[in-house]
Amino acid sequence: MPSALDVVAILKANQITHVRLYDADAHMLKALANSGIEVMVGIKNEEVLGIGESPAAAAAWVNKNVASYVPSTNITAIAVGNEVLTTIPNAAAVLVPAINYIHKALVASNLNFLVKVSTPQSMDVIPRPFPPSTATFNSTWNSTIYQLLQFLKNTNSCYMLNAYPYHGYTTGNGIFPIDYALFRPLPSVKQIVDPNTLSHYNSMFDAMVDATYYAIDAFNISGIPIIVTETGWPWLGGANEPDATVENAEAFNNNLIRRVLNDSGPPSRPNIPTNTYIYELFNEDKKPGPVSKKNWGLFFTNGTAVYALSLSNSNRLTGNSSVTYCVAKQSADSAKLQEGLNWACGQGGANCSAIQQGQPCYLPDTYQNHASYAYNDYYQKLHSTGGTCDFDGTATTTTVDPSYGSCIFTGSSSSNTSGAIFPPVALGPTTTLGESSSWNFQASIFQSLLTAALLALILL
Repeated sequence: MPSALDVVAILKANQITHVRLYDADAHMLKALANSGIEVMVGIKNEEVLGIGESPAAAAAWVNKNVASYVPSTNITAIAVGNEVLTTIPNAAAVLVPAINYIHKALVASNLNFLVKVSTPQSMDVIPRPFPPSTATFNSTWNSTIYQLLQFLKNTNSCYMLNAYPYHGYTTGNGIFPIDYALFRPLPSVKQIVDPNTLSHYNSMFDAMVDATYYAIDAFNISGIPIIVTETGWPWLGGANEPDATVENAEAFNNNLIRRVLNDSGPPSRPNIPTNTYIYELFNEDKKPGPVSKKNWGLFFTNGTAVYALSLSNSNRLTGNSSVTYCVAKQSADSAKLQEGLNWACGQGGANCSAIQQGQPCYLPDTYQNHASYAYNDYYQKLHSTGGTCDFDGTATTTTVDPSYGSCIFTGSSSSNTSGAIFPPVALGPTTTLGESSSWNFQASIFQSLLTAALLALILL
């Protein structure tokens, strides 16, 4: 994993304002201090049993992992476990007590109005989610879920839902078309309709959220909004996982963003926006199981984006710009990129101050990113007098504005720099800059890729 400070730099560079931690990692919580980023911290499943049996353990956890960091670190939510009912059902009896003890500890610290408490559950707690209007929770957990809903209602908290159309589609035996899972329009003859309400569902995501609302309604409890704490699509799979592709992951997440930014809910709750976290920031290469389980990340650990993703309604990815940019090719050799970078920043006369350490275009710290900035600066200055975008075959032109966060490429107009855009697409991890460069670049020091700190992004 990148260091905690590098992770926060990546978040800031892409104007990401909310993040979910699957634990309460001290390094991350310290690094997030004074960043303004809203943080959801997690109680690990193996901690739930102890906390559910001991108010003192709950108080100690809150004091150590929340009270000692706020207000510098903007912690706004605690997720008690993750999919507890379906992954460790023996803990079901203590799940709600654990939530109550954590809440009481927050009250004692006068933090209960700042920090909300809930627990994410998978769609597996609803055995038959379609049609949504008839969905109900698995009766095995009726008592636990009723107590949970009462708590959420009384504390003005949200029901946390992990909703994965990828799993719904791949385990659906062809019942639903893939376009339905990817938020793509369906022809009228294939539209998905609830036969009881005649509501039309344009995406499996909306149907999953609505099924959960109807399951909550079955308990005669209302007024609890749903927040999707995980959703996404894997970008790489094994030979028997043909739907786990970069193209499908890019389509799903970009369409998801557009859907969430509409600020509307599913058919049964059109006026309640569905705030959503994208799973996940980095891959989990140590995770057991199929290849797809390891490859949900939006970023490689050097900060390079796996595929283009825009966190805004802007048209910056459409390629309609009248400006042509010069960027490094995704497949370019690292040694050639270093040579091209050195030439552009030296003999070529490009202004490379923005890619020095601590400057807005330093991260991601890769040859591809730095070369793209230097190539473009040279090209914008000299293409009218014969300067080319070639650099020994390592560069190419594009009409897609490669600016991101506060890193603005020469040629970008102020009218199309709003919102956040991930850095140029990469095909894989790129070599980080080292001391061998003739320019004074210092390589970021990355720790080994581990699975301890997992992150997801939220869209509002």
